Amino acid sequence: MTASDQQHPEQPDPHLLQQLADAHGVETSFQGWDGLPHSVAEGTLIKVLAALGVEAGTDEQIRAALVEAELAPWRRMLPPAVVIQEGEPAQVPVHAPDGAPVSLAVTLEDGSGSRDPVRQKARLAPVNVDGVPTARTIFALPQDLPLGWHTLHAEAGDATATATLVVTPARLGTARQLEERRGWGLATQLYSVRSRRSWGIGDFSDLADLAALSGTRGADYVLVNPLHAAEPVPPVQPSPYSPSTRRFFNPLYIRIEDIPELAYLKPRRRAAVEKLREEVAALNREGGRLDRDAVYAAKLQALEMLYHSRRLPARQAAFDAFCRASGQGLEDFALWSALREDIPADDPRWTDPGFALGSPEAESLREKLADRIGFHRWLQWICDEQLEDAQRAALRAGMRLGVVHDLAVGVDHSSADAWTLRNVLAAGISVGCPPDMYNQQGQDWGQPPWHPARLAEAGYLPFRNMLATVLRHAGGIRVDHILGLFRLWWIPRGNTPGDGAYVRYDHEALIGILALEAHRAGAVVIGEDLGTFEPWVRDYLAARGILGTSILWFEYDGDAPLAPEKYRTQALASVNTHDLPPTAGYLAGDHVGLRSRLGLLERSEAEERAEHEASLEKMFALLRERGYLAGEASEERTIEALHLLLSQTPSALLGVALVDAVGERRVQNQPGTTGEVYPNWQVPLGGPDGRPVLLDDLPANPRFNALLAAVDRSLHP
Repeated sequence: MTASDQQHPEQPDPHLLQQLADAHGVETSFQGWDGLPHSVAEGTLIKVLAALGVEAGTDEQIRAALVEAELAPWRRMLPPAVVIQEGEPAQVPVHAPDGAPVSLAVTLEDGSGSRDPVRQKARLAPVNVDGVPTARTIFALPQDLPLGWHTLHAEAGDATATATLVVTPARLGTARQLEERRGWGLATQLYSVRSRRSWGIGDFSDLADLAALSGTRGADYVLVNPLHAAEPVPPVQPSPYSPSTRRFFNPLYIRIEDIPELAYLKPRRRAAVEKLREEVAALNREGGRLDRDAVYAAKLQALEMLYHSRRLPARQAAFDAFCRASGQGLEDFALWSALREDIPADDPRWTDPGFALGSPEAESLREKLADRIGFHRWLQWICDEQLEDAQRAALRAGMRLGVVHDLAVGVDHSSADAWTLRNVLAAGISVGCPPDMYNQQGQDWGQPPWHPARLAEAGYLPFRNMLATVLRHAGGIRVDHILGLFRLWWIPRGNTPGDGAYVRYDHEALIGILALEAHRAGAVVIGEDLGTFEPWVRDYLAARGILGTSILWFEYDGDAPLAPEKYRTQALASVNTHDLPPTAGYLAGDHVGLRSRLGLLERSEAEERAEHEASLEKMFALLRERGYLAGEASEERTIEALHLLLSQTPSALLGVALVDAVGERRVQNQPGTTGEVYPNWQVPLGGPDGRPVLLDDLPANPRFNALLAAVDRSLHP
């Protein structure tokens, strides 16, 4: 090989590469926000396929991989997992040496056998697999299988195999009550909502009080930011959308005074806890930026004392039961938490196979760190108890749903899940999104995606366990970027955010499991279906009983704001979202000035502001046409008018942002910036003047009461 050949290696055949990409669910082109088709670079396809475990650097490798893709299903007696819809005809292929007697049975989740035998439907001509003539026998499953997680058992001569069988609802029915009688609720960033009893950060007790307060005013739910766990010790990641795990919760939100063991501490220790609270209580009046690290440091000291206090037998039994129910997942997360206390996130051991979960080194540390592991298990039990109390308070106040949790898209690369679930995540890949009108370079969220094939091989249990924990004490779940259950934008390491490719997922399986776990919890599912998406996706979600998301400022009919009667019925409609300024700030164009100061505009501030003013005028014209606005209305009156307009939509749920109810103007998150540039996810709840608004102030807050009363009257005359 010459030096020239080394510098310019032979490129694989584009047609062959496209065939291989299609075989593995990698899309070779996509429609951009400009409406035009865009091709994925061949180098990107090769990197994405490599992350899927498929070598595609040469034509020889591609041809071998194509053969493997065709034969791989024939090498398995059963598929890794089968997910079907209740009551629908379903078939399962079984592969075995040609001529071998084959049978298939189902064991139901409760341990009993299936009601009807699994019937053989067809036997296909054999295929030569590694020199063995192999037949595919198609079995028809009984159509009366109950919802749940069952097991398939196949036999072929002396060989046996098992696989997960999941029967999911054809349509989730939990939102039906909302279509019959529409509901509304508050949306808030919990950490920003403080009371005089908080430790400088909004907590689970504040959530219970906010739910009770709004529930007595007619609200049906409180939607909160993701409450997923972050780092086990300070410093902690401010963004709730870049957690350490999506299965377990953040102890930062624990209300110390609600832990029963506090009452039994000796006076000296109780005084020490009170002193810790006093050290951070002044932060409740800080209106500029939240200080998670100071609060968490103080809380951890108090929690340490409470953990080591003696528990009464009933409390110990409850703790033990929680640990048994949470299983190995809790044990592994607690192990990571104990290790992460001393091993920094950038330590190379986290990616060293010799230090992986289950390795001799990791398991020896599990024994050595038993007490620290116990502490982190206990923290999750306290979180679980206090979330249960919050949901109970919400329902007691008259809410139909109660607490609605937010599920982040993924986890950080240096997270607990990245370590404990590495076998079902794709290495060397980050999730993001291609360029759009708001982020013209695309976005890289710095999160590893599920590996589609490995997740299926795991029987989808990591996905199920995550959902079951989040839904344990919830009336609903908002799934951020639900389009990611259909396809995700994969960005190979070293590529720019715009240089990625969409990878398809088995949406029938993922959406079905989401519907099953929500059904079991009696919870409503809201999909955040904004951004670039294929039109059929919304129709599919609606058919499965999952609500979509409609944001007033994004809903257009041609060049005009969408008329309220044209909104979707199966949706949560709201004026704004956390990535936009509160409505007061949006009306004033604060975001235009902020983006200009931060250098995020692609054109002049004057041009951006002119376009913004023109879009506002179109909205004001619709408000005037519908009789909600007359003359020069005040900011408060305009915000109320916007919500009243939305109340005339058929959407099953209406969302009222707490920041709009108190006149806050500052945005919680400015996309395209870091914490050094803008205090993303660190803005405490404040009023029009920026001064803190505490939970205790809300019952007497005229603006809060007026907006909630107006929405409730309009929705339920």
